[in-house]
Amino acid sequence: MPKKDRTMNHHTNQLHPSTSFAFVAASWAALLAGVCAYLLGLWNAGMQLNEKGYYFTVLAYGLFAAVSLQKSVRDRLEGVPVTGLYYGLAWASVILTIALLVIGLFNATLLLSEKGFYAMSFALALFGSVAVQKNTRDLKAAGRGRAETEVAVDIAE
Repeated sequence: MPKKDRTMNHHTNQLHPSTSFAFVAASWAALLAGVCAYLLGLWNAGMQLNEKGYYFTVLAYGLFAAVSLQKSVRDRLEGVPVTGLYYGLAWASVILTIALLVIGLFNATLLLSEKGFYAMSFALALFGSVAVQKNTRDLKAAGRGRAETEVAVDIAE
């Protein structure tokens, strides 16, 4: 792989390949497809407004929890300090959102196909949010790595 396509992780001194456009696009597509499908399903559902609010809140909380967990796991891997309390809360939040969705769907008077639709669109949205967060961080690190390399080359000249 050419040197310009790699970035240096300054905390672990490891090289990581930069993120491809295809993976970035697929990540955004997964996030948008999951969120839009879930919200479209809620919009067209014959549920009471309080049920729709419950499922919307579970989605919003789940997206935040997944991104927060991804960031805290990545920070720990890169040597950035993350308190044990925050790390534990991030894991607990993801588990709680999944449990809330499962319990809500189990008790809902929906067809099994509708329950599966909500579960799969929720899972796709969480996956997409984690992938987009990862790509955003990788691309930012790649840009920083290239900028640092260019400065070092300018100084050397």
